Amino acid sequence: MARTGWWELPAEVWAAVEARTGPVAGARDVADGLTCQTAAVFTTSSGMVFMKGVPANDARGRAAQATEAAVNAATRDVGPRLLWQVVAGGWDLLGFQRVDGRHADLSAGSADLALVADVLRSAQDVRAPEGAGVLSFADRFADVLPGEQLELLRGDTLLHTDTNPHNLLVDGDRAWLVDWAMPATGPAWVDVAYTTVRLMEADCPAPDALEWAAQFPVWAMADPRAVEAFVAGTCRLWERQIGARGARPSNARYATLAVAA
Repeated sequence: MARTGWWELPAEVWAAVEARTGPVAGARDVADGLTCQTAAVFTTSSGMVFMKGVPANDARGRAAQATEAAVNAATRDVGPRLLWQVVAGGWDLLGFQRVDGRHADLSAGSADLALVADVLRSAQDVRAPEGAGVLSFADRFADVLPGEQLELLRGDTLLHTDTNPHNLLVDGDRAWLVDWAMPATGPAWVDVAYTTVRLMEADCPAPDALEWAAQFPVWAMADPRAVEAFVAGTCRLWERQIGARGARPSNARYATLAVAA
């Protein structure tokens, strides 16, 4: 996906943003993020702002941003606060409180693992605001799992579902969970499961990653049948996307979760 820098955006966008922030004294483009086509950090008279956005004709991207904006009132204790939303010059933009952090280190022995655990524990208490339009996590697997397994993946926790290191920022003595563009409602253990796989991807040995997961009561008490459904559905979707051979390494990590459960 081609990215558009702040200084490449139309003048109408600059004017609409500065009407909310004051003059932008400087801007640094941000290359990270799969759900946006422009992202930058601004220096303004009122402080630092993180901006992300998609073209106004990108229906899927705008829907994701609308959902992210709708859940922000619930996620602002674990993620950045939404400051404004602008639609101008052919772009749909969100402006957030700037988190001055670095991407979390999920490797074995990292001090960041305790901070990541803290923010995930806090996130387990988050519920979707009424009328936010957040879909059920189970619905993602409707094409690959039978109905009885889908029911095991229903719940009322607002899940992030994309806890990769780019979405886990460490700022001093705390971690933030950013980019709530793909939320779902489901069992509270799901984000723990996703993050445990991310630990393995960071070369954390599987036994160490599973020991880290064991500190969460929601994971320790997860229905093994639900975990098996989660693993089966995830692996089938990944195979469908990239083929069985390409999916094998990732699916092996997910299979470890089912064995442990």
